[in-house]
Amino acid sequence: MAEQSSTPEQSDTAGQDGVDQQALDEVVRFTSDLIRIDTTNHGGGDCEERPAAEYAAELLADAGLEPTLLERSPGRTNVVARFEGTDPSAGALLLHGHLDVVPAQAADWTVDPFSGEIRDGVVWGRGAVDMKNMDAMILATVRHWARAGIRPRRDIVIAFTADEEASAEDGSGFLADRHAPLFDGCTEGVSESGAFTFHDGRGTEIYPIAAGERGTAWLKLTAHGRAGHGSKVNHENAVTRLAAAIARIGAHRWPVRLTPTVKAALIALAEIYDIKTDPDAPGFDVDHLLDQLGSAADLVEPTVRNSANPTMLDAGYKVNVIPGAATAMVDGRCLPGGEDEFRDTLDRLTGPDVDWEFHHREVALEAPVDSVTFRRMRAAVEEFAPRGHVVPFTMSGGTDAKQFSRLGITGYGFTPLKLPFGYDYAAMFHGVDERVPVDALHFGVRVLDRFLRTA
Repeated sequence: MAEQSSTPEQSDTAGQDGVDQQALDEVVRFTSDLIRIDTTNHGGGDCEERPAAEYAAELLADAGLEPTLLERSPGRTNVVARFEGTDPSAGALLLHGHLDVVPAQAADWTVDPFSGEIRDGVVWGRGAVDMKNMDAMILATVRHWARAGIRPRRDIVIAFTADEEASAEDGSGFLADRHAPLFDGCTEGVSESGAFTFHDGRGTEIYPIAAGERGTAWLKLTAHGRAGHGSKVNHENAVTRLAAAIARIGAHRWPVRLTPTVKAALIALAEIYDIKTDPDAPGFDVDHLLDQLGSAADLVEPTVRNSANPTMLDAGYKVNVIPGAATAMVDGRCLPGGEDEFRDTLDRLTGPDVDWEFHHREVALEAPVDSVTFRRMRAAVEEFAPRGHVVPFTMSGGTDAKQFSRLGITGYGFTPLKLPFGYDYAAMFHGVDERVPVDALHFGVRVLDRFLRTA
């Protein structure tokens, strides 16, 4: 298919030059509809994604695809479909999004979190950003292709997954381990948390594209001691031992460890602000550079070090009884290549009276920032946001890309959204009053369409 140029100002009915008006309408409607399907993941298997999976599968089938529904556990449904490209020799691209969402307390919200309400040009509800918006973009894009007779160069494998907000055992982990043939030929994958507008407060728009993720290292700590009466002297108090270990972990300052993607991010950000820097120079002070970057430092500061944050404590059953054991949970994150250091540090910080084990663990990821795919993602964003500055970055958390990496798939974070100044994108993830502007969805489907047709 001959590629034609397009501009952000083009008509909404531009055919093969861009998405049509129906796609723009559908991306909004699909986002709202998916939000109204409550797929809250409470953890421990307490979730049912099947209604959302069936909704997505029906839309894919209506576009001429042949979606497959797959479950490891009843109700924990995944959807996989393949859109065939024009070049069978080209590596396929995986396009994936999860269907589950984290819990939301309605009393804390301005609107019902599962209403999918569209108010003043904004779609409200749990999943508006994480990540039913991207699911809707995918659906709107492939349906537009079906109407317009468009085929991308590469095969596009579409996966809507369950259980991303917990262990992914019923979702991407299950698909990677049990249904690998569905992903034959996939060399790269694209999913959430990238290509969104970051406003630095100084008039600069930055679009970070994720080319790495810190590894997941959720820990369970257990302190053992001597049970006894609360009124007696007890130098083997499990609660005291656990509290001391937790305090050491919380106060620990992890050393700087700069990965290739983080270095690339620092260099790109420094260039925007005309700051001379060399992360490989002896004595390089990353904290000094972060201070110079201002609010833009938020994009990289969480990823220059490993981290471990205590999150849960559990001990005792009565105020006058010293328990024989106490437990805690810690959310640890490791940079690529940083797991050995992480283990050694936890051994030291917990000490001899507290045991620790991995409650859930997944690998850290690194993707090349000089790849053809990254350049084409950059070009797609710059076409529709010509004043924006595209930079690579590493996610502080993780996505389903970790599980799909078991299949040799290199993962990127690319959910394009053009966001207005004052919109706190980071606060939308797992936050109260999660919402996404309609204009951002329109931008997203345009950019996604452009990227996928040039990838």
